[in-house]
Amino acid sequence: MRPNFSRPIFRVLLFLELALVLLITVPANTWGAGVSVKEEAPGSVYFRDDFDTLDNWKTLKFKSIENMSTYTVEAMAGSGSCVRAQSSGSASAIAWQGEFEVYKYPMMRWRWKISNVYSRGDATSKKGDDYPIRINVMFQYDPKDPNVKRKLKYGLGKIFYGKYPPYTSLTYIWANRSQRQKYLPSPYVREDMMIPLRSGPEFAGQWMEEEVNLLEDYRAAFGTDPPRKANLAIMNDSDDMGESSVSWVDWIVIFEK
Repeated sequence: MRPNFSRPIFRVLLFLELALVLLITVPANTWGAGVSVKEEAPGSVYFRDDFDTLDNWKTLKFKSIENMSTYTVEAMAGSGSCVRAQSSGSASAIAWQGEFEVYKYPMMRWRWKISNVYSRGDATSKKGDDYPIRINVMFQYDPKDPNVKRKLKYGLGKIFYGKYPPYTSLTYIWANRSQRQKYLPSPYVREDMMIPLRSGPEFAGQWMEEEVNLLEDYRAAFGTDPPRKANLAIMNDSDDMGESSVSWVDWIVIFEK
């Protein structure tokens, strides 16, 4: 049974939970063993994973949600593997246990697939804020920020949570229906800007490859430069509407432009 508080506050708490797990990072040189990718990206690659294992990812369970989505390694036809994300009236995520320098490595590429979209999903609605797959890029607060009000705000947050709260995030979604806007503020958390790269069921069941420039997207979405460091998470959630879906991510790469 979920706690009795409003949905907006509920979503803010989920945002904080996800961010705080992402902020608990490991040194960059600890994730490299066993990590590879099937297709090389141009430029120097900083991080790449083709999901032979999930050793570099940490399961994130939201304390406020009883049912968890599941994330497993699945063998692909022929050769290779991918991560399989399944939800049924559930929500949880997997968070990469690392961080990267956004200005040095602003490019991200991945390949994903979904079984279906959610019939009642709507990115502009609080009641429809579920997606069969999302890739979340969480930007860390920089304590060198000269803004006095933000220093006070995030300093208090660190005292309360033990870590600096999240600054902002870009969430790349496979939207349930077509959206007119390229950049959509989350219906719950204004610090989270959603970017629907795919929408609707047209390409369901097919592998689709995406490539994004994080610097360009951040500046267009927020109208300013991003913080220096960021983290990643993958999520399939259906807790708002109680529907079901399966999605897959074949590989993910972070690299120089």
